[in-house]
Amino acid sequence: MPRLRSPHERTRGDDEAVKARLNVPLAVTLVLGAFLLVALNDVGLLDGARIQRGLDNAGIFFADMVPPDTSVLPEVSRALIETIQIAFAGTMVGFVVALPLALLASASLVPYWVTLPVKLLLAFVRTVPAILWAIVFVVMVGLGPAAGTLGVALYSVGYLGKIFYELFEGTDPEVMEAVRGVGCGRLQLARHAVLPEASNGIVSQLLFMFEYNVRASSIMGFVGAGGIGYYLLGYVQTLEYQSLLMAVLVTLAAVLVIDRASSFVRAALR
Repeated sequence: MPRLRSPHERTRGDDEAVKARLNVPLAVTLVLGAFLLVALNDVGLLDGARIQRGLDNAGIFFADMVPPDTSVLPEVSRALIETIQIAFAGTMVGFVVALPLALLASASLVPYWVTLPVKLLLAFVRTVPAILWAIVFVVMVGLGPAAGTLGVALYSVGYLGKIFYELFEGTDPEVMEAVRGVGCGRLQLARHAVLPEASNGIVSQLLFMFEYNVRASSIMGFVGAGGIGYYLLGYVQTLEYQSLLMAVLVTLAAVLVIDRASSFVRAALR
């Protein structure tokens, strides 16, 4: 009769299994480490002389930025207001388009043959950064904030659409069944179950999208799509580093205020 093994006894097979489990993360770490070293070398970040030159140039660059040039504050402030307008308008237009698309992409509301193409469309739209969409719209509608707003709006459609349909698909099944049980169709289901359940999440994600779009809109001027990016690029090209610092500080202050206000509202919704 075979002897019963104590739960505290270990066999050779047990030791080998433990070693195998330990070897997998070790192998993954070594592969990732090797890839990181190759990548750092290829992009030049392992070149000591180059890094030293960069540090020396950084010291000169930052010394040239001080003190900030307050004479550009009026024009920078106007450009910042335009940047916030681009972000706000783009976010709201994106929201208006994303909400119905998210409902069509929600598997809890519509059939698979409807959700699949809508999800693919949203995936494609959010794959392209807002600044690249802005370049497309600069070609279509010309230079200026209109192109930047449309670029921000289109990217927001892709991002918000994905977040919203995930919120909708996470609606409590018991609530869905209760609403279906009284004979409600898809529109009534969306109105009385899905949207109320997801309302806090919708507002929270909308605020986050606005925060992100303020930062994204600050570089729209690099491609002629309006906002403070036009001045940032101009100051760099003309070596006006003190003016550049003023523009950066104003932008940073605005972003921090918006982030704090948004965080406060989102915390209140939890």
